[in-house]
Order: sequence, then C-alpha cells, then structure tokens
Amino acid sequence: MLKKRDVHDSHVLYELMTHPEVFPFVRQKAYSYEEFVFLTKQTIEAEERGELISRTITDEWGNPIGTINLYDIDQQAGFLGTWIGKPYHGKGYNALAKEAFFQELFFELDIQAVFMRIRKVNVRSLKAAEKLPYATLANESRPAIYAQINEKEEVYDLYEVSKDLFTLYVLRQYHDTADEQAMEA
Repeated sequence: MLKKRDVHDSHVLYELMTHPEVFPFVRQKAYSYEEFVFLTKQTIEAEERGELISRTITDEWGNPIGTINLYDIDQQAGFLGTWIGKPYHGKGYNALAKEAFFQELFFELDIQAVFMRIRKVNVRSLKAAEKLPYATLANESRPAIYAQINEKEEVYDLYEVSKDLFTLYVLRQYHDTADEQAMEA
C-alpha cells in the first residue's frame, strides 16, 4: 500500500499527476517529466534531512498510483499532502493510504498531529476528509493555524488528525474485530 519514494516510479507518477482533475490539487507541481524527477530527488533528500516524510501509494499489485506526504514538520506536527491518479479515484485507496500513513507517523515516527489544509472548492478532498472517523474540522479549535493558512484570503478548511483520536480509532477497530471473532467461535 505504501513504499518509500523512488525515482524509478517517476514516469508512472508523472503521467498520473498531470491529469487535469489531479494536477490543480498537487502541492509539488512539475510541468515536465524532468522537473518531476528533479522534485522527486529533492523530496528524497529532504526526507533524509528530516524535513518531510514522503511515500508512494501503491495498488494491491505494487503499482504506483499516487503520493502521500507530511510537509512542514514542526514540533511533532505537519501538513498532509496526498494525491491519487484519476483511474484510481473512488476505489478506496485514499482512506487505506491515509490509515497506513498515520499508523507509521504516529506509532513509528512519533508525530503527534497531522493537519490537512483543503481548498474549500476541492469537494472531492473535503468529502474524503469528512469520511475519516478520526479527522476533525479544526477551523475553530486551531484558530492560529487556520488564520496562517488563510493569511491572504479564506481559501482553506483545516482538518486535524491527532495521535490520540487515531489511537482510539485503531483500538476500536481492534476490539470490534476481536468481538466478531469471539462471536464466530
């Protein structure tokens, strides 16, 4: 589902990223294949320096289908950036990728909070965030961050995934599965 970024995936990812329904919502835009390769190399180097965390999202056969990243890491928190290629929209990959990424961030890398800055016009991403049972709208609960991301004009909604809320979600999933198995036995 997730793997470390690799320059060898660049051709496939570049083709997926340039789709007109995907490209406007990509944070690191590349206007040529060569620029995409350069940005990928920069991303890998930035991760080695601890500035961000970046993974390639794969389908069930290991084919690259998008990326998921934690940018602007500061005080054990950062901003999420995710995009998935158009052919894979609506197939459940977004939620699966986020859950796997949050597992790694919170339980292996000691991140405490993940923020999602979503354009108010990006209906697809807003709906995806609202479907996540562990994400909360943080426009009012994090007013300083909300003001910062909307410094020039009110363009974004702010969502937060805290380690505590995600942990409760994981525990609930575990207990629900254990209860189902006990009932079947």
